[in-house]
Amino acid sequence: MPSSFRRPPRFAVGCAVAALAVALSGPAWADPAPGYDALVARLSDTPLISEAGALLDAAEARVRQARVRPNPVLGLEAENAFGSGPFEGYNNAETSLTLSTDLELWGRRGARVDVARAEADTASRRANLVAADAAGRLALYYAEAEAADRRFGLATEALTLTLADTRAALALVEEGREPLLRGIEGQTEAAAARARLDEAQAERDAAFARLTGFAMLVVPMTSIDQTLLDRTPAFVATEAPVAPAVLVAQAEREAADRRIAVERIRARPDVRASVGVRRFEAEDATALTFGLSVPLPLFDRNRGNVEAAQADFRAADARLRGARQEAEADRVAARARLGSAASRVSATDSGVSSAEEAYRLSRIGAEAGRISQLELRSSRAALIAARNAALDARLARVRAEIDLARLDGRAPFGAAQ
Repeated sequence: MPSSFRRPPRFAVGCAVAALAVALSGPAWADPAPGYDALVARLSDTPLISEAGALLDAAEARVRQARVRPNPVLGLEAENAFGSGPFEGYNNAETSLTLSTDLELWGRRGARVDVARAEADTASRRANLVAADAAGRLALYYAEAEAADRRFGLATEALTLTLADTRAALALVEEGREPLLRGIEGQTEAAAARARLDEAQAERDAAFARLTGFAMLVVPMTSIDQTLLDRTPAFVATEAPVAPAVLVAQAEREAADRRIAVERIRARPDVRASVGVRRFEAEDATALTFGLSVPLPLFDRNRGNVEAAQADFRAADARLRGARQEAEADRVAARARLGSAASRVSATDSGVSSAEEAYRLSRIGAEAGRISQLELRSSRAALIAARNAALDARLARVRAEIDLARLDGRAPFGAAQ
């Protein structure tokens, strides 16, 4: 075969090898991310947790404010002064100094405090829900970053295997044992493997950026030092706790119920009492004054607000029923997915072992000339697919554990928040 037909495949393979060398000799990924447990312990620094904590502080402050009684009103009033006739000047004036206050009858203050407490309890439940969601998001970003890092390693290994098989095919082409087509196919496969490597590197960089941003780290992450994909979730046999979303719905229902009592009390008269001293300048005498003021409920009886509060309660009750049903269904589904993912991990691990052995034997056979390049290419593709399937199974197991942990109100994999 003329040498002019042999040079292009050799030149293409040489370029691919050089490109791989450049890629692997780039900047070293030497800054491992903090471990998953360490990142979970630092979740309080994230904006989500900080916001939830601030909202809880605000709700607790409203409880303290609700306990405060209304301020009394100090009034000064002068009558019959600076007029005409006998009321000229201030000698016949009557001056009154009064102190009035709202009596807060009908349990106004207690109802107000109950609503504030219920809203604070709702804020506390929401803070717990946000903490569980934040831990789940952290675990997902961490697992995705680790998976992207592993996919980059698999893509690098796949390119290395492809180049090695292509070189072996070129050697057979030179010996006349394989057609030139096999060398061209090897060149195409090497280019495709290089493209997959570039894509895997981009996905890894994006995953590390997401994890760095969510964890609020100053130094960008460039590698994963501790594994999360290989952790085995602990199956808890005890009775499942109430889902945080259900607890939030319960607290919202309780707060809505207490608002009904507040609106009903507001429909009753707001009684104010006053006491004071009146000074009579003409007689040079003083006297006490006292009184009560009660608004007449002729037009506004707060019926609209009462009906609105009752409607809000019905809506909160419906949300609670829906949250309970959804949480129960999600818990059953999450447990089923977790069990399925665990079995899938075991099966894919066995598949990887078989695929590795099959590829090893295929390569030995191809080098000895007993197996064709097509069979070798097929076994290599099966090995790459098996390794990616094993990685997908581990990522699915992490996601199932995240879903179950969110329903249990805990950090995934038992990490302490």
